[in-house]
Amino acid sequence: MRAKGSKLWASALADASPTPYWTDRPERPAPVPPLTSATTAQLAVIGGGYSGLWTALLAKERDPSADVVLLESGVCGHAASGRNGGFCSASLTHGLANGVDRFPDEITELERLGRENLDQIEDTLGRYAIDCDFERTGELEVATSAYQLDWLHESYELTRSMGYQAELFDRDQVRAQVDSPTYLGGWWDRDRVAMLDPAKLAWGLRQACLSLGVRIYEGTPVLGLSSGRDGLTLRTPHGEVRAAKVALATSAFGPLLRKLKRYLIPVYDYALMTEPLSPAQLGDLGWANRQGLGDSANQFHYYRLTADNRILFGGYDAIYHFGNRIAPTLEQREATFDRLAEHFFTTFPQLEGLRFTHSWGGVIDTCTRFCAFFGTAFGGRLAYAAGYTGLGVGATRFGAQVMLDHLSGVATARTELDFVRSKPWPLPPEPLRSLGIQLTRWSLARADEHQGRRNLWLRTLDHAGLGFDS
Repeated sequence: MRAKGSKLWASALADASPTPYWTDRPERPAPVPPLTSATTAQLAVIGGGYSGLWTALLAKERDPSADVVLLESGVCGHAASGRNGGFCSASLTHGLANGVDRFPDEITELERLGRENLDQIEDTLGRYAIDCDFERTGELEVATSAYQLDWLHESYELTRSMGYQAELFDRDQVRAQVDSPTYLGGWWDRDRVAMLDPAKLAWGLRQACLSLGVRIYEGTPVLGLSSGRDGLTLRTPHGEVRAAKVALATSAFGPLLRKLKRYLIPVYDYALMTEPLSPAQLGDLGWANRQGLGDSANQFHYYRLTADNRILFGGYDAIYHFGNRIAPTLEQREATFDRLAEHFFTTFPQLEGLRFTHSWGGVIDTCTRFCAFFGTAFGGRLAYAAGYTGLGVGATRFGAQVMLDHLSGVATARTELDFVRSKPWPLPPEPLRSLGIQLTRWSLARADEHQGRRNLWLRTLDHAGLGFDS
């Protein structure tokens, strides 16, 4: 528990539980037993987050007779899949602008595939009766500084040019949607983003996998991989799996393939969850259309309503630790929680007195192109997908399809895309890696403080195709 201070947000944070709200609920399923002996499988999936669960589920849908094993070091959905904001986007490229910049010749096809992917996610929820509070309410991007209005208009015009439903709002119009004195304008992406409960999605996918006969072993970390004549052997603490094919879906965690460490950066993201709003408090905000929200700054916030009208408020800080360090102790960061709480009450001063019930952090797997990349190893017997950069709630399903396509050994329309065939720029070793990341963070913060003007370092990254525009 925190010591109470004089500031509004110190009191609001005083009793926040240091656990992810989504997984801190009684409907959390009991874990299944770990692997305790040797076994075999046609397909072994490593990782029980969205990427692994979608891979196992789709593998059984493609071939119901396939023998599929999924190995998870903790419990399914305990990492990024149970800690995120629950924004399920149609974008496969971490936003349309990023996709246009990096894959201009394929963006029309990538957008089509992304919309199809979101539709198929919604269809899957219905077919397996997965209740994850899915609401296809879209996302509202807001400008909180005058210089962001130009960026906002550019995003709106780009979206409209692709034929999407979007509405542009001036100051009064956006405040009629959601009332904050910080909003100067906004636009509503109406049909490409759904809100959902991320943990309930993971639990639902897990149950769907079990119902189709996927053998899931939780509490079973994979300690090593080795190749043999008949396939790959996965070593775990109390048994091994011999599999003809392997899908590696471990996100930012301990790459079992050494080469992935050249590309992946584990970045900690943090969030707060409030207590439920009263009808009067919700009325003070408006928010009748229940969109997800994000602001237009380089260091941006994301926030949304839950099914019981809590507000999740996260983002802004993105913290990298030297040497790609990942540890449970890094999931709590009091300075960031204080900053988020201060920003929350600046955004919604009418909610003074509201308290936060949960505060947590988790790791995002990012890379230099800020969207997923794909590949194979061990002569095509292993496939991987990683680097979703915080937008994996929807895109991991597409990544699962790519992994299964690769493991089939047959070229498909997906595997022929440059988006799938290409790789991000590799990262330098330490200490250059850490120095570059910290310089970029400092520069982005400076840009937000100086009307969005990008310094020489950011302009150099932009010129090299490594710049990031949130």
